Amino acid sequence: MGTPEFAVPSLEALLGSEDHVVGVVTQPDRPKGRGHELVAPPVKLVAERAGIPLLQPLKIRTPEFLQALSAWQPDLIAVTAFGRILHTPILRLPAMGCVNVHGSLLPKYRGAAPVQWAVINGETKTGITTMLMDEGMDTGPMLLQGELDISLDDTAGTLAPRMAELGGQLLIKTIAQLKAGTLVPKRQDDEQATMAPLLKKEDGLIDWTMNATSLANRVRGLSPWPGAFTCLGEGRWNIWKAVSTVGMTTDKPGTIVAVNKQAILVATGVGVLEIREIQTANSKRMSVGQFLAGHRVTAGMQLGSSTA
Repeated sequence: MGTPEFAVPSLEALLGSEDHVVGVVTQPDRPKGRGHELVAPPVKLVAERAGIPLLQPLKIRTPEFLQALSAWQPDLIAVTAFGRILHTPILRLPAMGCVNVHGSLLPKYRGAAPVQWAVINGETKTGITTMLMDEGMDTGPMLLQGELDISLDDTAGTLAPRMAELGGQLLIKTIAQLKAGTLVPKRQDDEQATMAPLLKKEDGLIDWTMNATSLANRVRGLSPWPGAFTCLGEGRWNIWKAVSTVGMTTDKPGTIVAVNKQAILVATGVGVLEIREIQTANSKRMSVGQFLAGHRVTAGMQLGSSTA
């Protein structure tokens, strides 16, 4: 069970393993882009190429779906970024249980956006946890974990593929050890748990009263979606790359304090944020040098809008 690109390495690892994939469950095709054409989930494309039976239920809490799933007689259900909460009848269906590949070192970052929130919060390490699923939100007993470093250049978009590959590798190891009977599930410490809720478009709005380091991390964690943005007058700026600088200023947060060919420097609650890559409406992503060639930006201009 899986849906986005993050789940593809898990399915590909299973297809290359000694085990038999009897079926794939993914979410329905969704409209995308300006033309609202139906687009298949990445997992569906892999399943179709491999000739694997496929289910795309609109709802999973129905007798019909449970019956279709039961017909496959699965020994184990592997779940990576499926996007739905499994209820008890599904969790109890396979004899070996449902194994989830989760994008964090649990119990930290339970929820739908663990990769993004780890970057937003300035973590230097993250990883993958495989666990036996229960009806809670990523609360089941842990099986195996693998760590990954987060560099200062990483965005959620660059980190996710590395984590997905690790997830596929760890899933195969987890299943092998479960079959061998050598894996002992470990209960999570709920007191150490943190949450990583689903991001919304409005989460991209920059709050210039935050400190510069937090804002730089936020820009990285919100890339590629929903993207960090601010406003200059009626115009919207999408900010794709920014770094914090040691410089201090007494200017009001959101004030442009300096402009050069490499960066637009903006006052924050603490410190200065250097905007390095930017995009405006109906334009492509570009360096600040490219942007300044066609836009007038000067010190003293004020960024930010409560109505953006």
